[in-house]
Amino acid sequence: MSAGASEDGGIHAVVVSHASEESIDECLQRLRASRGVVAIRVVDNASPDATLSIVQRHALADARVRFIANPDNPGFATACNQGAADATAPWLAFVNPDCLPEPDALARLRAHAQALGGGLVGADLVDEQGRHDPAARRRDPQFCAMLRDPRRAQLAIARDAHAPLQPVAAVSGALLLLPTALFRRVGGFDAGYRLHAEDLDLCRRVRQAGAAVACANDVCVLHLRGVSSRRRPLFVEWHKHRGLWRYFRTYEAAQCAPWQRAAVFALVWARFPLAALRAAWRMRAAR
Repeated sequence: MSAGASEDGGIHAVVVSHASEESIDECLQRLRASRGVVAIRVVDNASPDATLSIVQRHALADARVRFIANPDNPGFATACNQGAADATAPWLAFVNPDCLPEPDALARLRAHAQALGGGLVGADLVDEQGRHDPAARRRDPQFCAMLRDPRRAQLAIARDAHAPLQPVAAVSGALLLLPTALFRRVGGFDAGYRLHAEDLDLCRRVRQAGAAVACANDVCVLHLRGVSSRRRPLFVEWHKHRGLWRYFRTYEAAQCAPWQRAAVFALVWARFPLAALRAAWRMRAAR
């Protein structure tokens, strides 16, 4: 058991990987060195590269590390639920393989979650240039409001430099921590989301269950931003838009008039070709 695990309850860390060989070695090194982590579950979604062999090496070196090798890619949400299924620790942390937390980061998130009475807490994610990730602090999407005012499409909330713990509607699924019991009470991640928007959905259901959601502005974590998704930008954009449409149908469509539902459908899917072209251009420019 790692240092600090017995003080406040151990942390079961879940990492979902796919074509993550660039970053997963360092990610797992850091998780193994993290205070309070008693179990690490890696769920690999059919990586075509050396990801799984790197994970196997860590599993041989550390009994806390176990892995599931999916023969196909069932999606991020499904894999997260797989990784959390055998959790016996009181806390769950979901960590992307391109996140590199410091040794005390998860324990500090746990302390913040305890201060919230057992809520869900995300980290202040920054890239290699120190730029803050706008997905770390977000409001709920309101699609019909976007029809009236396109500025409402901006979900990011400004970072409050004076608030170590900033209440928000949603944090990024790249790194979040919550009680295991709360995760199970809300039913885990919705497996209907294959990629993207599943974090917005989870945070909303956590709030509906009466728990708080907040971003720990004083816990800064390096996020290398989509290392594996760079290989398949069109796939990522397709499922991002599919996830937004699912979110709308789940939370807002029933309160909208038929013309509004049609307009939101057009709003979401008319944006996809442009987003796909931008993603393809970024991939070409990076070569």
